[in-house]
Amino acid sequence: MLELKHIKKYYYVGDSVTKALDDVSVAFRSQEFVAILGPSGSGKTTMLNGIGGLDIYDSGDLAIEGKSTKDFSAADWDAYRNNSVGFIFQSYNIIGHLSILDNVEMGMTLSGVSNAEKKEKALKALDRVGLTDHINKKPNQLSGGQLQRVAIARAIANEPEILLCDEPTGALDTETSEEIMKLIKELSAERLVIMVTHNPDLAHEYADRIIEFADGKIQHDSDPYDDHADAEQFKLKKTKMTFWTALKLSFNNIRTKKGRTALTAFASSIGIIGIAIVLALSNGFQTQINKTQSNTLAQFPITISQTAQDSSTTGPQNNKKTTKSNKVVAKISDADKSVHQNKITKSYLKYVKNINGNLSKNITYTYATGMNLLRQTDGKTKTVSFSNADSSNSNSPSAMQSAMSASTGVGGSVYPSANDGGTNFLKKHYKVIAGSYPKSANDVILLVDRDNSTNINALKNLNFDVKDNQKLNYDKIVGTKIKVVNNNNYYQSLPTGNYVPNKATNSLYNNKDNTTIKIAGILRVKSKSSENVLSSGIAYSDKLTQNIIKANKNSDIVKAQKKADSNVMTGQTVNKDTKTNLVSYLGGSTTPASILIYPNTFKNKDKVLHYLDKYNKGKSKSDKVIYTDMAGTVSDLTGGLMDAITYVLVAFAGISLVTSMIMIAIITYTSVLERTKEIGILKALGARKKDITRVFDAETFILGVGSGVLGVIIAWLLTFPINIVLKSITDLSNVAHLNPVHGIVLIIISTVLTMLGGHIPARMAAKKDAATALRSE
Repeated sequence: MLELKHIKKYYYVGDSVTKALDDVSVAFRSQEFVAILGPSGSGKTTMLNGIGGLDIYDSGDLAIEGKSTKDFSAADWDAYRNNSVGFIFQSYNIIGHLSILDNVEMGMTLSGVSNAEKKEKALKALDRVGLTDHINKKPNQLSGGQLQRVAIARAIANEPEILLCDEPTGALDTETSEEIMKLIKELSAERLVIMVTHNPDLAHEYADRIIEFADGKIQHDSDPYDDHADAEQFKLKKTKMTFWTALKLSFNNIRTKKGRTALTAFASSIGIIGIAIVLALSNGFQTQINKTQSNTLAQFPITISQTAQDSSTTGPQNNKKTTKSNKVVAKISDADKSVHQNKITKSYLKYVKNINGNLSKNITYTYATGMNLLRQTDGKTKTVSFSNADSSNSNSPSAMQSAMSASTGVGGSVYPSANDGGTNFLKKHYKVIAGSYPKSANDVILLVDRDNSTNINALKNLNFDVKDNQKLNYDKIVGTKIKVVNNNNYYQSLPTGNYVPNKATNSLYNNKDNTTIKIAGILRVKSKSSENVLSSGIAYSDKLTQNIIKANKNSDIVKAQKKADSNVMTGQTVNKDTKTNLVSYLGGSTTPASILIYPNTFKNKDKVLHYLDKYNKGKSKSDKVIYTDMAGTVSDLTGGLMDAITYVLVAFAGISLVTSMIMIAIITYTSVLERTKEIGILKALGARKKDITRVFDAETFILGVGSGVLGVIIAWLLTFPINIVLKSITDLSNVAHLNPVHGIVLIIISTVLTMLGGHIPARMAAKKDAATALRSE
């Protein structure tokens, strides 16, 4: 079944040549016990390694069942060793960190045998050599004779056709040697056994055929054989090792070096710890910055008013030349030139409404409409307002006319209702100290500062009898009811065609068409940074004014004012702009006086501005809508600052990651040196180069995952003392916060980097010569 044809194997060292195999030709039967005798250095071991595919011949041919091996690839030789050949070595070559059963199963593991079949064959082989009771022991728990029996069990477990024995009794005592030889003799009845030995007595006692070897040549053959086999009988079955198998091998090896592995994992995790802490702090500080930005933007929203200042028309102020003229030049001021009337159309309102909700969840629409408000106290009805200004004479015609002319009759603060009625906006900046958050558009609230103070005029204008620094119980304010009277009931028409307000009476207060609103709660600002978000005093939803406009836009006084060229209250002639203001004040215009957009962050603010600028592209100057960005200067100062700091700190921490990768490469290289013999054993069992690489890649994979997980856990634990220290220094709570996603990403990065660092040594291990590796100690 096996034939060597003119095999030559020479070794060159400088100018000298060693002829290990010098034109060797010999054939072997399918079942026989062949002993090769010869002095040391005669070439008999080289011949045995050549037959086993560990050493590849220089010239000639090795035929297996008539099939030539001249064109064998490295993978073919691996498959040949795995399926057709079993090795028994003088030094046993048992893998120390595997159990006896795992060692015997290894050859079948490489060939992809199923777990059930693999275990069955391994147990059968171990039973045959008398080691059934030792299957779960480690090699260091067995004697030399038992170890050789393990080697024999491993060699025969995969049922090879050829058994190659290299001095199988060289390290054993006489009695044990005879036991091993009897076992090998028994095995030769089923397969070809070729044994290299120095002991002629054992050879002549047990072998069927003796081949004497010297100087790289066969000197004598006691029973030559020259028949030829059919080449079609021989088929190769490719080997394959799964990554899971490689992980198991590497894990078992790592477990034998717990101390070193733990130190390695910790050292490798230092870079991960550094980056994780930087990200945790960055995450926390960014949250604080976002909170500050949000509060700042809540105080200085992007504002779109009907009248705006166009800064592009304002020229430099220092280019005016001195003149000696004795005449005054009349000129329109730069301020007046820069006044721009925005055309806030329905299409523009729709455009604003379509702003991405992730950029700005809150948009407020303020209207110039007045509110016809009445409140009843002690059985008396009086006109009231939400204004914070001193309006003690608000019921006089002149005050009313002044208010209408200026379109400032609304008063109070308007908060964005969005889709949640404004609750999220209020909860973000204010907490309830009495009552509740508003539940509908008809609920208004009283805002107080951190010291519970509020504008005295806000209370006076609601007909509360208060003095400076006077304290009021919450229950006197919360639940206060106010009636909104529609225009048709509030104003009466005179025979002259003019309109005047009806007298504030109980019957007007109790009119069934009135809308009841109430003070739902008292809210206090949460932090100092939120104090100027809304003015202290009464605040209400923009939905309330929209509802009032809806009720009054077709009222009699609005229709009359739209037709008249004079103030329908006073009869005074008015221009077009004043007339528009009057209509708006009376609730006849659905066009907002201003739009306030509250972006979430400064970055998002820039995106909102870009969105608004897109609307103006291609439009004439008169059709453009100009906005005011009060927070722009702050944005320029702080935008991207935290990101820049984070990038720099991560870059510094990343240096330790690179150091870790280099260290992993060194450790993997050290592991390769330590496991050189194991590499030789695996190759003798048919492991491919990629299998060897996979074993060491699996080891670095375990180290990478381990160091990544360890680093993330340590970094997470460190956030607790870091937060305590930062709390005492900065009064900021829970700053260091490690995002779980960042933790997972860092573990992946650690794994990838360690595998990259260990891959080159792994490739070096795969390229090691099998025969040389087996001779290493």
